[in-house]
Parts: sequence; C-alpha cells; structure tokens
Amino acid sequence: MSLPVRRRLLLKLALVPFGLLLTQVAFSQSAPSVIGTRAEMTTWSDPLEALGTLSADESVTLSTTVTEIVSEINFQDGEQVDEGQLLIRLEDAEEQAQLRASQALREERRNASNRATQLQDRNLAARADVEDSQSRLRQAEADIQAIEAQLANYQIEAPFSGRVGFRNISVGALVTPGTDLVTLDKLDVMKLDFSVPEVFLGRLAPGLMLNATTAAFPDDIFSGEIATIGTRVDPVTRSINVRAELDNSDGRLRPGMLMEVVVQQHVRDTIVIPEAAIEPSGDRHFVMLIEQSDGTTRLARREVAIGERRNGEVEILEGLAADELIVVHGLQLARDGQEARLIGITDDEKGIRELLEADR
Repeated sequence: MSLPVRRRLLLKLALVPFGLLLTQVAFSQSAPSVIGTRAEMTTWSDPLEALGTLSADESVTLSTTVTEIVSEINFQDGEQVDEGQLLIRLEDAEEQAQLRASQALREERRNASNRATQLQDRNLAARADVEDSQSRLRQAEADIQAIEAQLANYQIEAPFSGRVGFRNISVGALVTPGTDLVTLDKLDVMKLDFSVPEVFLGRLAPGLMLNATTAAFPDDIFSGEIATIGTRVDPVTRSINVRAELDNSDGRLRPGMLMEVVVQQHVRDTIVIPEAAIEPSGDRHFVMLIEQSDGTTRLARREVAIGERRNGEVEILEGLAADELIVVHGLQLARDGQEARLIGITDDEKGIRELLEADR
C-alpha cells in the first residue's frame, strides 16, 4: 500500500470516534433527558423566627398560713388531681373542739330566742328581751363562721385541676406559714412567651398561627396561635413580648422548656415550585416548561416573577399557573424549543434520585 493511501485510511479511522462524539453531542442537544415537576398551589407564609420559653397555663405553689403538724397527705408525686380535691390536712383537733363548743352555744341561744319570742307573743316578755336573745344568737352564728374560716386554713385543696409535683413533706412534719408544700400545674394548655423586634409589630395579631419545636422532641412540630401581644416595647432591646398558646393534651411539654418558634405571618395561597427549577439570568428568572402534545415533548422557556424563598422552595408571583409541568432536573442541557425525553415527574413518593435510578 502506498504511503498517501495509508495516510488517508488512518485519517478516516481517526475521524470515526470524533464523528461518533459529534453525533452524541448533537443528539444530547436535540433531545436532552429531563425530569419534571408540577407547580403547586399551596398555603404560604413569611416565617418569623424567635426563641420562646414555656410556662403552664396555670401554676401555683401551695403553702399554709398557719403553724401546725401535717396529719394527712392525699396525693402521690406527679398525680393528676381535680379542682377542690383535698391534698393535705393539718392537725385541727383544737379548732374542731372550738367549733363544736360554738355550735352548742348557738343551739342554746337559738332555744332561748325561740322561748323569748313565744313569751312575747303572749305578752309575757318584753320586746327588748326578744331582741337581746336574737342578737346573742347572731353572735354565736358569726363565731361559728369565723372558726369554719380558720378550719379552711388547715385543709389544703387544689384550686384547679392539674398535675402535682414532688411531695417534699411527710405526715408528722411541722409546717409554718409560707412553707412550700407542693406545686400544682395545669398542663393541658401551655403558654409560650417570646419576644420579636418592634419592626414586626404591624404583622402580628392575636390568632396568628405558629409552629414550635424543642430539642426534647426534635421530630415533632407543635402548633398554636398567638393569644396576647404585649402593651409595651422594651426601650433597651426594642422588642415586644408575645404570648402564644399550645395544645398539650398529651402532656409531653413541660414548663421551662426552650422552644424555637416560627410565626406564620402573611398567610396566603400561592404557586410554589422547587428552587432548583429556577434559572436566573441577571435580575430576571426563568423556568423551562414541558409541553406535551401528539406524543412529543417540547421545552419552552418562560420568565417568572419570584417572591419569598424557604427550605429549597420558591414562591411564584407571576408567569406560572398551578399544575403546569416544568423542568426540575436537566436544565444544563435544556434549550428553548428543543424536544426532550421526559424521564419522569416527581411526586410525594418519587424524587429525582429514585427516577434517575429507575432510568438506568
């Protein structure tokens, strides 16, 4: 074989891979593989984040106003008690004896008053004697009421339904006024107190929904709503206090917990798409629509106006309607007007990774 012929053959063989590469590039440019997703109409809000502390809906530390010995304890640590339930009784034998003496005196004076009234009806007693006997009867009744009021101090009852704390006293212990006997907390509803900068005051209102999380239950979100907004702005921190209420019917939350709060302000229904579907160009933003007709899948570039962003999602203000199909994966090779191969559409069960693995 002559040298020129051999050179031409080698040149042709060298051009074969290059030609195959050009063919592959041309094919990839003409029909890129893409994954689509649908624009969703969903409820959206501008989150306002803060840190808050929990407190019980009602909370009290029970104590006594007298000095006496504990004679009876009717609760266990952490027990749920009802309003009016007797929790602690103090020794009251002396006061009970005084009550019985006063009751006997009242009965005696009542009888005397009745006799005086009967005699006066028959004109055998002066009216002044009747009035004196009735006055002494009223005095005896007042003495009984005073003793009964004193006896109430010897019985510690639950002022509301709730859960008691640890019992730190025993029967026979001597307690004095102001001694902490037991704590009582109403935990079915929790108060969540937090502060926000005053610039957000105009966006807050009672009834505004919020979500809260705590390190104790990292996988759970607790929902609630703003109940009260403070009446004063702190002149030092320029913040205002806000109180929300959280349902705690399962009893998992405890007073003193630190919670991360996200207030859902400016709640609205809007179009939302994955942030990965946005193609920025300067200060403009585009999406690549997937149009399907007569068995053909074609791409169309469209400009959109975006709003807020959060957690890999973006709000669409203009340019896109609900349920329109757009490219979420494969934008690098996608061109306006091209035909494309649609690998699949993401949903709640299948993401981009699952669709790519299924396409292998």
